[in-house]
Amino acid sequence: MTDGVTDPRPVLGERTAAVVGTGLIGGSVLLRLRAAGLDVAGWDPDPATRRYAHGQGVVCPDTLEQAVAGRDVVFLCGPLPSLPGTLSRVAAATDEHCVLTDVGSTKAEVAVAAMAQGLGHRFVPGHPMAGADRAGLASATPALLDGAAWVLCPTGSGMAAFRRLAALIIDVFRARVVPMSAAEHDVVAALSSHVPHLLAGALAGAVQRSALREAVLALAAGSFADGTRVAGGPPDRTANMLLANRGPALTGLDAVRAVLDELADAVRAGDRATLTALLDEGRTTRTAVRGRAFTAHRREFPAAVDHAGELAYLRGLGAAGGHLTECRVEAGGVVYTAHLPAPPG
Repeated sequence: MTDGVTDPRPVLGERTAAVVGTGLIGGSVLLRLRAAGLDVAGWDPDPATRRYAHGQGVVCPDTLEQAVAGRDVVFLCGPLPSLPGTLSRVAAATDEHCVLTDVGSTKAEVAVAAMAQGLGHRFVPGHPMAGADRAGLASATPALLDGAAWVLCPTGSGMAAFRRLAALIIDVFRARVVPMSAAEHDVVAALSSHVPHLLAGALAGAVQRSALREAVLALAAGSFADGTRVAGGPPDRTANMLLANRGPALTGLDAVRAVLDELADAVRAGDRATLTALLDEGRTTRTAVRGRAFTAHRREFPAAVDHAGELAYLRGLGAAGGHLTECRVEAGGVVYTAHLPAPPG
């Protein structure tokens, strides 16, 4: 397992890190942190994974507590149902200086758990929007998350932790940090990530049940491959994601079903004009995924006073489709470089 990364950017601030859970995402976080020059340790509950990590030259102690002790930042990368319990263990084994975050695909549940445990001042819920249809440390790569949109959920009591973590993620992963509330993230992620898993599973499942399955697979082209890609992921992982976000996921699925019903009605009626208009509506969004232009601006806030204005600014930025590419604390203030979608035309 090689780094595959040249000229890593220098790390500002944090020097030691740990990654708890070294599957595809956790393993990729660990490898990228190591490539950037941090002193990083990994830990996984699976002994075979720990042995594999040792064999690849990764520091991977036998216990979680050994891996996280004395670290500046810890990434929790295990399955969603395990996060509240793991958070409690990690918090007990680290000091107040240590920033804690996770990479789970839903945020409200773990955010509530952190607040209930009195960890809101140093736990920052996170979600890098990247992945693959494979799993495990052997599939991890240090480049997997580079340039990703990486959601972080700041709170008023955890602003200092947010700033430290945002600076690290921007610096190491070249990520676009998207600040959002945990609840708003889950609503947005339902349509951007969770419902697509349901649609991919439904399309692939319909083919699996078809009497002409083999013939369909013989003709399957790019549209089928693109539309079902995420159906190749581990079913347990997808089920955890959907069940942890069932309300927003079902609401998003209802919205998609409404559009599907309109499309079906247009096809059934032979209504070319309506069908074309609906398809063009979808085409517009698809084109915008990679074709959006942004305008940049800088904002500064005092670092040691009430953070209500800063928090409102950050959450508003994320809700408007914006992101951060710089977070820097200097001379008693915090400086953000932010980007907002440019108006159409």
